Amino acid sequence: MEDPRRGRRRRDPWRSISRSTVSFLCVCFAHFALYLLSSFFHSFNIITLLFLSVIVLLGLTVIGRRCKKLFGVRGSAPAFVFMNILFVWSVYVVVIRQATSLLLDTIFNAEIIILLIGLYRIISGDPGFVNYEPISNTETYPEESELPTSDIYEGSPFVESSLLLQRVRYCKHCHAYVKGFDHHCPAFGNCIGQNNHLLFIVLLAGFITAEACYILGASQIVTTSQTLDGDGQKVGWTVTLATSTMIFSILQVLWQAAFLAWHIYCVCFNIRTDEWLHWKQYPEFQYVIHPQLETGTTTRFRNPYDKGIWQNLKEFIEAKG
Repeated sequence: MEDPRRGRRRRDPWRSISRSTVSFLCVCFAHFALYLLSSFFHSFNIITLLFLSVIVLLGLTVIGRRCKKLFGVRGSAPAFVFMNILFVWSVYVVVIRQATSLLLDTIFNAEIIILLIGLYRIISGDPGFVNYEPISNTETYPEESELPTSDIYEGSPFVESSLLLQRVRYCKHCHAYVKGFDHHCPAFGNCIGQNNHLLFIVLLAGFITAEACYILGASQIVTTSQTLDGDGQKVGWTVTLATSTMIFSILQVLWQAAFLAWHIYCVCFNIRTDEWLHWKQYPEFQYVIHPQLETGTTTRFRNPYDKGIWQNLKEFIEAKG
Protein backbone atom coordinates (compact mmCIF):
# COMPACT_ATOMS: atom_id res chain seq x y z
CA MET A 1 0.00 0.00 0.00
CA GLU A 2 1.03 3.58 -0.49
CA ASP A 3 0.79 6.64 1.65
CA PRO A 4 -1.20 9.10 -0.53
CA ARG A 5 0.27 12.06 1.30
CA ARG A 6 3.87 11.22 0.48
CA GLY A 7 3.70 8.67 -2.27
CA ARG A 8 5.76 6.27 -0.13
CA ARG A 9 4.90 2.61 0.31
CA ARG A 10 3.86 1.66 3.82
CA ARG A 11 6.13 -0.86 5.48
CA ASP A 12 4.93 -4.38 6.23
CA PRO A 13 5.97 -5.17 9.86
CA TRP A 14 6.67 -8.84 9.11
CA ARG A 15 8.80 -7.89 6.14
CA SER A 16 10.71 -5.44 8.33
CA ILE A 17 11.31 -8.16 10.95
CA SER A 18 12.61 -10.64 8.37
CA ARG A 19 14.90 -8.07 6.79
CA SER A 20 16.19 -7.01 10.21
CA THR A 21 16.94 -10.66 10.99
CA VAL A 22 18.97 -10.94 7.79
CA SER A 23 20.85 -7.76 8.73
CA PHE A 24 21.60 -9.19 12.17
CA LEU A 25 23.08 -12.31 10.60
CA CYS A 26 25.14 -10.17 8.21
CA VAL A 27 26.56 -8.18 11.12
CA CYS A 28 27.47 -11.40 12.93
CA PHE A 29 29.15 -12.91 9.86
CA ALA A 30 31.08 -9.72 9.08
CA HIS A 31 32.48 -9.28 12.58
CA PHE A 32 33.17 -12.99 12.97
CA ALA A 33 35.17 -12.92 9.72
CA LEU A 34 37.17 -9.91 10.93
CA TYR A 35 37.72 -11.67 14.28
CA LEU A 36 39.11 -14.77 12.55
CA LEU A 37 41.31 -12.59 10.36
CA SER A 38 42.70 -10.75 13.38
CA SER A 39 43.22 -14.06 15.20
CA PHE A 40 45.15 -15.80 12.43
CA PHE A 41 47.20 -12.78 11.38
CA HIS A 42 47.59 -10.99 14.72
CA SER A 43 51.32 -10.50 14.11
CA PHE A 44 50.73 -8.51 10.91
CA ASN A 45 50.91 -4.72 10.94
CA ILE A 46 47.72 -2.67 10.87
CA ILE A 47 48.07 -1.65 7.20
CA THR A 48 48.23 -5.27 6.08
CA LEU A 49 45.25 -6.16 8.27
CA LEU A 50 43.25 -3.28 6.79
CA PHE A 51 44.04 -4.47 3.27
CA LEU A 52 43.06 -8.06 4.08
CA SER A 53 39.89 -6.85 5.82
CA VAL A 54 38.79 -4.97 2.72
CA ILE A 55 39.23 -8.13 0.66
CA VAL A 56 37.26 -10.19 3.19
CA LEU A 57 34.41 -7.67 3.40
CA LEU A 58 34.21 -7.37 -0.39
CA GLY A 59 34.06 -11.16 -0.59
CA LEU A 60 31.23 -11.25 1.94
CA THR A 61 29.41 -8.59 -0.08
CA VAL A 62 29.63 -10.70 -3.23
CA ILE A 63 28.41 -13.77 -1.33
CA GLY A 64 25.54 -11.74 0.13
CA ARG A 65 24.42 -10.60 -3.30
CA ARG A 66 24.54 -14.16 -4.61
CA CYS A 67 22.42 -15.34 -1.68
CA LYS A 68 19.98 -12.51 -2.33
CA LYS A 69 19.50 -13.65 -5.93
CA LEU A 70 19.44 -17.33 -5.04
CA PHE A 71 17.13 -17.28 -2.00
CA GLY A 72 15.36 -13.96 -2.53
CA VAL A 73 16.42 -12.71 0.92
CA ARG A 74 17.28 -9.11 1.55
CA GLY A 75 18.52 -7.24 4.58
CA SER A 76 17.67 -3.81 5.94
CA ALA A 77 20.48 -1.26 5.66
CA PRO A 78 19.19 0.90 8.56
CA ALA A 79 18.97 -2.22 10.75
CA PHE A 80 22.51 -3.13 9.69
CA VAL A 81 23.76 0.29 10.79
CA PHE A 82 21.83 0.13 14.07
CA MET A 83 23.10 -3.36 14.93
CA ASN A 84 26.69 -2.42 14.13
CA ILE A 85 26.41 0.46 16.58
CA LEU A 86 25.09 -1.86 19.29
CA PHE A 87 27.76 -4.46 18.56
CA VAL A 88 30.64 -1.97 18.78
CA TRP A 89 29.10 -0.41 21.88
CA SER A 90 28.85 -3.83 23.54
CA VAL A 91 32.49 -4.62 22.77
CA TYR A 92 33.44 -1.24 24.18
CA VAL A 93 31.61 -1.86 27.46
CA VAL A 94 33.00 -5.40 27.88
CA VAL A 95 36.54 -4.99 26.55
CA ILE A 96 37.65 -1.44 25.75
CA ARG A 97 36.20 0.61 28.59
CA GLN A 98 38.68 -0.66 31.17
CA ALA A 99 41.57 0.90 29.25
CA THR A 100 40.03 4.33 28.57
CA SER A 101 40.08 7.52 30.57
CA LEU A 102 36.97 9.00 32.15
CA LEU A 103 36.89 11.82 29.59
CA LEU A 104 37.11 9.46 26.61
CA ASP A 105 34.52 7.16 28.17
CA THR A 106 32.09 10.05 28.68
CA ILE A 107 32.54 11.38 25.15
CA PHE A 108 32.13 7.97 23.53
CA ASN A 109 28.99 6.99 25.43
CA ALA A 110 27.43 10.41 24.86
CA GLU A 111 28.17 10.15 21.14
CA ILE A 112 26.58 6.69 20.92
CA ILE A 113 23.38 7.90 22.61
CA ILE A 114 23.22 10.95 20.35
CA LEU A 115 23.80 8.75 17.28
CA LEU A 116 20.96 6.40 18.21
CA ILE A 117 18.58 9.34 18.72
CA GLY A 118 19.71 10.98 15.48
CA LEU A 119 19.45 7.70 13.61
CA TYR A 120 15.84 7.28 14.70
CA ARG A 121 15.01 10.86 13.72
CA ILE A 122 16.53 10.67 10.26
CA ILE A 123 14.97 7.28 9.50
CA SER A 124 11.47 8.25 10.62
CA GLY A 125 11.56 11.96 9.78
CA ASP A 126 10.26 13.92 6.80
CA PRO A 127 13.14 15.05 4.56
CA GLY A 128 10.88 17.58 2.83
CA PHE A 129 8.24 15.63 0.94
CA VAL A 130 6.01 17.63 -1.38
CA ASN A 131 2.43 16.44 -1.89
CA TYR A 132 1.25 15.43 -5.32
CA GLU A 133 -1.81 13.73 -6.72
CA PRO A 134 -1.54 11.02 -9.38
CA ILE A 135 -3.48 11.49 -12.60
CA SER A 136 -5.32 8.21 -12.17
CA ASN A 137 -5.51 5.20 -9.89
CA THR A 138 -2.96 3.30 -11.97
CA GLU A 139 0.54 2.47 -10.85
CA THR A 140 2.02 5.15 -13.11
CA TYR A 141 4.30 7.51 -11.21
CA PRO A 142 5.04 11.10 -12.15
CA GLU A 143 8.52 10.39 -13.40
CA GLU A 144 7.03 8.33 -16.20
CA SER A 145 5.42 11.39 -17.70
CA GLU A 146 7.11 14.01 -19.83
CA LEU A 147 7.41 16.34 -16.85
CA PRO A 148 11.00 17.54 -16.25
CA THR A 149 12.44 16.21 -13.01
CA SER A 150 12.69 19.69 -11.51
CA ASP A 151 8.94 20.28 -11.75
CA ILE A 152 6.16 19.42 -9.30
CA TYR A 153 2.72 18.03 -9.77
CA GLU A 154 0.08 19.55 -7.51
CA GLY A 155 -2.98 18.37 -9.41
CA SER A 156 -4.08 17.84 -12.98
CA PRO A 157 -2.59 18.58 -15.41
CA PHE A 158 1.18 18.89 -14.85
CA VAL A 159 2.30 22.50 -14.88
CA GLU A 160 5.59 24.35 -14.84
CA SER A 161 6.17 24.89 -11.14
CA SER A 162 7.17 28.16 -9.51
CA LEU A 163 9.00 26.07 -6.92
CA LEU A 164 11.85 25.35 -9.32
CA LEU A 165 14.16 27.62 -7.35
CA GLN A 166 13.30 25.63 -4.21
CA ARG A 167 14.85 22.64 -5.96
CA VAL A 168 12.14 20.03 -5.64
CA ARG A 169 13.32 16.78 -7.19
CA TYR A 170 11.83 13.36 -7.64
CA CYS A 171 13.12 10.32 -5.71
CA LYS A 172 12.52 7.08 -7.58
CA HIS A 173 13.12 5.03 -4.43
CA CYS A 174 10.45 6.75 -2.31
CA HIS A 175 8.20 7.60 -5.28
CA ALA A 176 7.90 11.13 -3.95
CA TYR A 177 9.04 14.68 -4.61
CA VAL A 178 11.51 16.05 -2.09
CA LYS A 179 12.37 19.68 -1.48
CA GLY A 180 16.12 20.28 -1.54
CA PHE A 181 16.70 16.65 -2.57
CA ASP A 182 20.36 15.61 -2.26
CA HIS A 183 20.23 11.83 -2.55
CA HIS A 184 18.45 8.76 -1.27
CA CYS A 185 20.52 7.27 1.55
CA PRO A 186 20.24 3.45 1.67
CA ALA A 187 21.97 3.32 5.06
CA PHE A 188 19.22 5.43 6.63
CA GLY A 189 16.40 4.20 4.41
CA ASN A 190 15.24 7.73 3.66
CA CYS A 191 15.82 10.64 1.33
CA ILE A 192 18.21 13.41 2.31
CA GLY A 193 16.47 16.68 1.63
CA GLN A 194 16.05 20.17 2.97
CA ASN A 195 14.54 19.12 6.31
CA ASN A 196 17.21 16.60 7.29
CA HIS A 197 20.34 17.51 5.31
CA LEU A 198 21.91 19.28 8.29
CA LEU A 199 21.06 16.35 10.56
CA PHE A 200 22.65 14.01 8.01
CA ILE A 201 25.94 15.93 8.10
CA VAL A 202 25.86 16.12 11.91
CA LEU A 203 25.32 12.34 12.03
CA LEU A 204 28.28 11.76 9.73
CA ALA A 205 30.47 13.91 11.97
CA GLY A 206 29.07 12.07 15.01
CA PHE A 207 29.91 8.66 13.56
CA ILE A 208 33.47 9.77 12.83
CA THR A 209 33.91 11.21 16.33
CA ALA A 210 32.55 8.11 18.07
CA GLU A 211 34.63 5.77 15.93
CA ALA A 212 37.75 7.87 16.49
CA CYS A 213 37.20 7.59 20.27
CA TYR A 214 36.75 3.84 19.92
CA ILE A 215 39.92 3.51 17.85
CA LEU A 216 41.85 5.48 20.45
CA GLY A 217 40.65 3.24 23.27
CA ALA A 218 41.12 -0.02 21.33
CA SER A 219 44.60 0.97 20.19
CA GLN A 220 45.75 1.13 23.82
CA ILE A 221 44.74 -2.50 24.33
CA VAL A 222 46.23 -3.60 21.00
CA THR A 223 49.53 -1.82 21.72
CA THR A 224 49.77 -3.52 25.10
CA SER A 225 49.00 -6.90 23.54
CA GLN A 226 51.77 -6.48 20.98
CA THR A 227 54.22 -6.05 23.85
CA LEU A 228 52.91 -9.18 25.53
CA ASP A 229 53.03 -11.09 22.26
CA GLY A 230 56.64 -10.06 21.82
CA ASP A 231 57.42 -11.55 25.22
CA GLY A 232 55.94 -14.88 24.18
CA GLN A 233 52.64 -14.55 26.03
CA LYS A 234 49.45 -15.69 24.32
CA VAL A 235 47.04 -13.04 23.05
CA GLY A 236 43.52 -13.52 24.44
CA TRP A 237 40.14 -13.28 22.73
CA THR A 238 39.50 -9.82 24.17
CA VAL A 239 42.56 -8.41 22.43
CA THR A 240 41.59 -10.12 19.18
CA LEU A 241 38.09 -8.68 19.43
CA ALA A 242 39.50 -5.23 20.16
CA THR A 243 41.73 -5.54 17.09
CA SER A 244 38.96 -6.66 14.73
CA THR A 245 36.52 -3.97 15.84
CA MET A 246 39.27 -1.35 15.67
CA ILE A 247 39.96 -2.35 12.05
CA PHE A 248 36.24 -2.15 11.30
CA SER A 249 36.08 1.34 12.84
CA ILE A 250 39.11 2.53 10.86
CA LEU A 251 37.52 1.41 7.60
CA GLN A 252 34.31 3.19 8.58
CA VAL A 253 36.15 6.42 9.39
CA LEU A 254 38.00 6.40 6.06
CA TRP A 255 34.91 6.32 3.83
CA GLN A 256 32.79 8.47 6.14
CA ALA A 257 35.45 11.18 6.26
CA ALA A 258 35.57 11.25 2.45
CA PHE A 259 31.77 11.35 2.28
CA LEU A 260 31.61 14.15 4.87
CA ALA A 261 34.21 16.17 2.97
CA TRP A 262 32.12 15.84 -0.20
CA HIS A 263 28.95 17.08 1.50
CA ILE A 264 30.77 20.01 3.10
CA TYR A 265 32.04 20.93 -0.36
CA CYS A 266 28.49 20.74 -1.76
CA VAL A 267 27.14 22.93 1.03
CA CYS A 268 29.88 25.52 0.55
CA PHE A 269 29.06 25.81 -3.17
CA ASN A 270 25.30 25.28 -2.81
CA ILE A 271 24.85 22.22 -4.97
CA ARG A 272 23.21 18.89 -4.26
CA THR A 273 24.69 15.48 -5.02
CA ASP A 274 21.82 14.65 -7.38
CA GLU A 275 22.30 17.94 -9.21
CA TRP A 276 26.04 17.39 -9.59
CA LEU A 277 25.56 13.88 -10.97
CA HIS A 278 22.59 14.67 -13.23
CA TRP A 279 23.01 18.37 -14.02
CA LYS A 280 22.19 17.76 -17.69
CA GLN A 281 18.63 16.87 -16.62
CA TYR A 282 18.08 20.28 -15.02
CA PRO A 283 17.82 23.26 -17.39
CA GLU A 284 18.96 25.82 -14.82
CA PHE A 285 22.40 24.18 -14.69
CA GLN A 286 22.87 24.26 -18.45
CA TYR A 287 24.75 27.11 -20.07
CA VAL A 288 24.38 26.91 -23.84
CA ILE A 289 27.12 28.46 -25.96
CA HIS A 290 26.29 29.44 -29.54
CA PRO A 291 29.53 29.73 -31.50
CA GLN A 292 29.56 32.41 -34.20
CA LEU A 293 31.83 30.71 -36.69
CA GLU A 294 30.90 27.07 -36.11
CA THR A 295 27.74 25.11 -36.42
CA GLY A 296 26.13 23.46 -33.42
CA THR A 297 26.04 24.48 -29.79
CA THR A 298 27.98 23.56 -26.65
CA THR A 299 26.36 22.99 -23.26
CA ARG A 300 28.40 23.67 -20.17
CA PHE A 301 27.73 23.45 -16.46
CA ARG A 302 26.92 26.50 -14.36
CA ASN A 303 25.57 26.75 -10.84
CA PRO A 304 22.90 29.47 -10.55
CA TYR A 305 22.47 28.83 -6.81
CA ASP A 306 26.04 29.60 -5.76
CA LYS A 307 26.00 32.90 -3.80
CA GLY A 308 29.39 32.63 -2.18
CA ILE A 309 30.57 30.32 0.57
CA TRP A 310 29.38 32.34 3.57
CA GLN A 311 25.95 33.07 2.12
CA ASN A 312 25.60 29.43 1.05
CA LEU A 313 26.44 28.24 4.57
CA LYS A 314 24.00 30.72 6.09
CA GLU A 315 21.16 29.61 3.81
CA PHE A 316 21.91 25.94 4.49
CA ILE A 317 21.83 26.36 8.28
CA GLU A 318 18.71 28.54 8.21
CA ALA A 319 16.83 26.36 5.71
CA LYS A 320 13.37 25.29 6.88
CA GLY A 321 10.87 22.87 5.47
